[in-house]
Amino acid sequence: MVTNITDIPFLPIEVFKKNEVKTKEFDPAVIFESSGTSNSKTSRHFIKDLELYKESFLRAFRLFYGDPSGYCIIGLLPSYLERNNSSLVFMVQELITQSRHPLSGFYLDEHDKLYHTLVHNEIAHKKTLLIGVTFALLDFSMKYKMNLTNTIIMETGGMKGKLPELTRNEVHNTLKDKLGVQHVHSEYGMTELLSQAYSRKDGIFKCPPWMQVLIREEDDPLMVQTSPLIKKQITGVMNIIDLANIYSCSFIATDDIGSLHHDGTFEVLGRTDASDLRGCSLLTMQSS
Repeated sequence: MVTNITDIPFLPIEVFKKNEVKTKEFDPAVIFESSGTSNSKTSRHFIKDLELYKESFLRAFRLFYGDPSGYCIIGLLPSYLERNNSSLVFMVQELITQSRHPLSGFYLDEHDKLYHTLVHNEIAHKKTLLIGVTFALLDFSMKYKMNLTNTIIMETGGMKGKLPELTRNEVHNTLKDKLGVQHVHSEYGMTELLSQAYSRKDGIFKCPPWMQVLIREEDDPLMVQTSPLIKKQITGVMNIIDLANIYSCSFIATDDIGSLHHDGTFEVLGRTDASDLRGCSLLTMQSS
């Protein structure tokens, strides 16, 4: 019997690789699929209602960043655009549409065009959001030295074997140095969820009200803890509650290792040894 939030059974994320995870029978509006290495089996998320997904990510974006119409929104997601079923691409495309700015869009590998767009927006004092997969942002930053004061740089993780393994601190310090920003923002989400958490600096993520992170023991998956009351933080493998995910599963046991702080914020430190490398997680998250 479930009498406490820590008593809820959480579904291992591996189940999405072998099964159709649904709360009822329906013909999916779309099937999102995770990225991964060529030898790994990917997860599938059967989406009944795309409007529910839109409502979730738009509400979260507005909560942390305001209305998308206030930004020029640029997507630098080359590896994801090669696929037709990426939930991240769907989200960024909708944010681009909602921004209604003529220079918003996906820029693929058009680094020179991206550079001139950012310079144009800086001169015009136009708020800009550049959201990109980590290796693509690093590639761009190595070519152009900039001093961006009106631009948010947001990384989604993902090295895809393109560069030597780097820590999040190393990635963020490089981007801050090359692009002249004070902080690098991050987005945390996954194919199996319908919600995202955001970090505005230092890799500290905050969830929207309908999403929550809990911590479980790696050696005892039934030993689950909520935000610590006395300790500064607790570290273990992350369980996620996503109440927007009503047609699939709202209680997911991930393979991500994290630290949960007393205020409900969290950090992502890496992945368990037994887990497959996935697109958004092919970046070592340790800060030391």
